[in-house]
Amino acid sequence: MAPLRETLAPTDADGAYAIQSINTAYWKSQGRRVVGRKVGLTAKAVQTQLGVDQPDFGVLFADMEIAAGGVLDAARVLQPKAEAEVAFILGADLPDSETTPESAAAAVAQVVAAIEIVDSRIADWKITFADTVADNGSSAFYVLGDDRKALEGLDLWTCGMALEVNGQVVSLGAGAACLGHPLNALAWLARTLAARGESLRAGDVVLSGALGPMVALQPGDTVRATIGGLGTVGFTYEAAK
Repeated sequence: MAPLRETLAPTDADGAYAIQSINTAYWKSQGRRVVGRKVGLTAKAVQTQLGVDQPDFGVLFADMEIAAGGVLDAARVLQPKAEAEVAFILGADLPDSETTPESAAAAVAQVVAAIEIVDSRIADWKITFADTVADNGSSAFYVLGDDRKALEGLDLWTCGMALEVNGQVVSLGAGAACLGHPLNALAWLARTLAARGESLRAGDVVLSGALGPMVALQPGDTVRATIGGLGTVGFTYEAAK
C-alpha cells in the first residue's frame, strides 16, 4: 500500500500507536498470543532519517517466532530484511515509569542472540515514523538462539556483531549501536509502556534493537548472526511453496 502520510502526519505518534493498538486488539481477538515487544529506531542515524528523536515499539506474537535453524517461507512476507539484535527474556515485571537501565537489568532472567525479520506493508519501504509504528514497528518474525545466558558477566556494550548471508559477512555492529547500550532500550520501553498504562511482564521477550544495518533477503538465503558472548543464531529464507 501507499504511505499513510496523506491521512496520518509522518510524526503523529499518538495516531500511529492508536492504529497499532487497534490491530493488536484485532489479532488477539483472532487467537494470537502476545509474548513480548520489539524496540525499533534505536540507531541515531535512522531516527534522523525519519525525523524523530526517539525509538518506537511493536508487539511480538507467539506465531512470529521461527525456531533456531528453522525456515521462513517467502509466501509469509512481502519485502523482508534481517537485523541482528540482543534479546532479553524477563524474569520479573517492569511496571515503573521511572525504570532505569540498572533496574531493568535486575529484571532480566536471560539474554540471547536474536535475528529480527522486519517487513513493511508500505511499498518500497518508503516509510515515515508514523508508517512504521502503525505497521507494528515493521516487525514480522524473529529467531532466538539456543544459548541462553545470564546477564551477569556479559559485556553488551562492546560486544561485536557479525551478520552473514550465505557465508558472507554483510553487516557489522556492536551493542553500543543500540541506544548506547541494549539495556537503555529495555529501560526506555519499560518507561514508555508504563506511561501508556501498560507494562512488561515476567516471561516477556524483548528485542532491544538492531546492532548494525539491516539486510534485504532473497529466497534461498541462509542467514546467521554471531554476537560476542551470546553465540550464534540463524535461519533459512526459502522460496514460496
